[in-house]
Amino acid sequence: MTWPTEPGELISRQQELAHTQPTLWTPPDRLLIGGIWVCFPRGSTGPGSAGDRAWAAALVLDRGRVVGQELVTGHASGPYIPGLLALRVGPLWEDVVRRLRPRPAVLLLDATGRDHPRQAGLALHLGAVLDLPTVGVTHRPLTASGDWPADERGATSPLTIGTDQVAAWLRTRKGTRPLVVHPGWRTDLPTAIRIVSASLGGHRTPEPLRQARRSARRARGSEHL
Repeated sequence: MTWPTEPGELISRQQELAHTQPTLWTPPDRLLIGGIWVCFPRGSTGPGSAGDRAWAAALVLDRGRVVGQELVTGHASGPYIPGLLALRVGPLWEDVVRRLRPRPAVLLLDATGRDHPRQAGLALHLGAVLDLPTVGVTHRPLTASGDWPADERGATSPLTIGTDQVAAWLRTRKGTRPLVVHPGWRTDLPTAIRIVSASLGGHRTPEPLRQARRSARRARGSEHL
């Protein structure tokens, strides 16, 4: 499957994805959790453009231990447009995850699922391309709304579009801002919350994302030493 290169093409693909109903995934007893992160040059502002330098890191954790890691240095395929993140990083993210060994059972990424103008954010799209269960984790909702949960670790509250719950706030640490958990490809909300909660490692951000972010930033920094 090729990635759309124009907004209209991507919107059509998102509309198709919004109506898919893949079989829900059942987590195995031993869970390999993947994480992916991309960063761009320091000081970058605005939406960026095609050709921007990019560092993408992906890794796999087995019970908190890194058992696989990949890094790809490449270029953004377009500017950032809200709701059309795939135009900027879709091909790069696919590339780095396909290189990853062992293959994770589920992938965490900084993107939305059904919390999206067409209910098909990149967490859903990338999972469909890779045929891999996915869970989105973001700092704020894209289009959904809902009150924060109680200030207790593990507390949740719904995020809705109209009457449909599409994501949830999750308080990962007492006294800190909650994160948004997005069911992606082949995951439902209870499973998504369970996966994120199980991968926190004592931090606010899930460990697979935290370590992938650190790896991508380290790679960026090493090119400027």
